[in-house]
Amino acid sequence: MGLADFRLSHFLVPKHDVLAKSRREELLSSLGVDENKLPKIKITDPQVKLLDAKVGDIIKITRKDPTRENTYYRLVVK
Repeated sequence: MGLADFRLSHFLVPKHDVLAKSRREELLSSLGVDENKLPKIKITDPQVKLLDAKVGDIIKITRKDPTRENTYYRLVVK
């Protein structure tokens, strides 16, 4: 198991994924916003680097708590 695998699967770090381009418009439409209204995450964030995300990508963050799973979205910026 490499360092990247350790960081992505550490119990304190929520799951991060790059949203597929095909889901982008569907997500923005369902939220009723354009991408500039999404919260931001910097390209220098360690999770963004490990995912090899690019500026303009949308990151899906899945956080689990004892009662449910929550999904958050962030736009990658410089």
